[in-house]
Amino acid sequence: MLRFLRIRNLAVIEAVEVEFEPGLNVLTGETGAGKSIVVEAVGLLLGGRAASDLVRTGESHAAIEAIFEHPSTSLRAGEFEEVIVRREINSQGRSRSFINGALATAAALRDLSARLVELHGQHEHQALLDPLTHLPLVDAHAELTDLAARVAGAWAGVRTLREQLDRSRMDAREKAARLDLIAFQLGEIDKAAPKAGEDETLGATRQVLASAERIQTLCEESYAALYESDGAVLASLGGVWKRVGELATLDPQFASYVESRDGIKAQLEDLAFFLRRYADGVDASPGRLQEVEDRLAVLERIKRKYGPTLEDVLARGRALARERDLLSGSGERAEDLQKALNDASERYLALARELSRKRRDAAGPFARTVETLLAGLAMERTRFDLRFNGAEAGPEEWNERGIDRAEFYVSPNPGEELRPLARIVSGGELSRVMLALKTLTVGDAPGKTLIFDEVDAGIGGRVAEVVGGRLRALGERFQVLCITHLPQIAARATTQFRIEKRVRGSRTVTSVERLSDAGRVEEIARMIGGAVVTDPVRATARELIAGGSKEQAPPCVRAKTKGESESPEGRKRKPARRRV
Repeated sequence: MLRFLRIRNLAVIEAVEVEFEPGLNVLTGETGAGKSIVVEAVGLLLGGRAASDLVRTGESHAAIEAIFEHPSTSLRAGEFEEVIVRREINSQGRSRSFINGALATAAALRDLSARLVELHGQHEHQALLDPLTHLPLVDAHAELTDLAARVAGAWAGVRTLREQLDRSRMDAREKAARLDLIAFQLGEIDKAAPKAGEDETLGATRQVLASAERIQTLCEESYAALYESDGAVLASLGGVWKRVGELATLDPQFASYVESRDGIKAQLEDLAFFLRRYADGVDASPGRLQEVEDRLAVLERIKRKYGPTLEDVLARGRALARERDLLSGSGERAEDLQKALNDASERYLALARELSRKRRDAAGPFARTVETLLAGLAMERTRFDLRFNGAEAGPEEWNERGIDRAEFYVSPNPGEELRPLARIVSGGELSRVMLALKTLTVGDAPGKTLIFDEVDAGIGGRVAEVVGGRLRALGERFQVLCITHLPQIAARATTQFRIEKRVRGSRTVTSVERLSDAGRVEEIARMIGGAVVTDPVRATARELIAGGSKEQAPPCVRAKTKGESESPEGRKRKPARRRV
């Protein structure tokens, strides 16, 4: 669950801090106020691609920081661990990521975020028009993701062996030309001698070296304040503890603080000695900084040619070495490759057939459940189906998804035949189909955050009320963040924020304000009536809010998640938290 978000110098946002709550958190505001930038900031924390144009004009870097809570696997039941994630982007487009203060790779960030957040951005429902996105949704619902990953891995082996076999059959002239190119490329990679994660480590080192004088000054001043100067903190603490000890003899409430004094003293002493060691270890010489800059430049050049990441460069080097061995005759012969390809193809086909069988078994229940969810979204008579290819795909059609070709078919109107989803639904219907599918495939992972950026595209009126009810119901199982322009959805929020853009001096700034009950009435009235808000419009806003807070969630969505308290008091009780 996303508890706290801080954004600095990102696009039009100068400085924003937001504390989110459990349930349905709604963000509203005028078009262009910066609502989607807040979602984009979360996307950057999840490992999204950074770019220099995201940094606010005139600033050297942007920073996004968040505190997440997730159920502990090591603490007692009901306790939550806190994870602090930070992403920094400089004006050259380079970025650094931190998890709990430690440098982290983009891959580690993506792995962590996949367990914490699901982000559904603007126009994501348009992806449903591509049939290639359909089978992964079925796999997620039927808990076939692991098997699908094994199929994808087996296919990668088949594809690699096919390519190697094709290259082993080159004629002598092609082979010689290819070997020359491989030798040149391997020479460049070997000369650079990159190491995994080296660029991120050097980037952090450059940051320290560039600020070496300031770091040394801060360390020395802090050490002196703690340990050496007149009135140093550690020396002054003796008098404090003497007084607190006397207080403890008068009132036992002070006893716990007296007991903790040795630990506090030890921590402060550790900090003082670390400050001194750190300041002594910083190399402030211009030569060291230039050495780091030169090495980073080498790594950037090699990443541009063989990347985009150092991990990709290293993988490319290994692949080139294998191909060189094959073409030079020191690797496997064509006959050996053909045998290995046959074995890999058999393994792939066995896994793909197992996956296909399980997908087809799951297709019927999946379709019926989608129909039930769509009925709760004011598409009561919609028929839904998942149709597979008739014959098994041949070797030329194999891919990482297996041997299946499948597509969603839908009929939103009685009397109409089922047709491909891409050809039949309107924009509003497509938004609701997307919401139903996301409701179905999100699972019951406790503590997860779902973010919807303008899920209300193409809908309004009664349908908007129904969608708002579904989002509020999702908020009983997960934390939900939703950007919306519709008052019917905003009225169902448990917490509402207004995002506003204004000009201050000569600069545009965006602010985020948590709304009180009266503020919600004014904001929803604005969403209903526009620039001129009258008392009758305010009365309508109050009715919407009152109706939204009383609405009951549909039974199919309100299912109690594992470990959820039976009582309303239990659901609302703030969990214990612990930083990890």
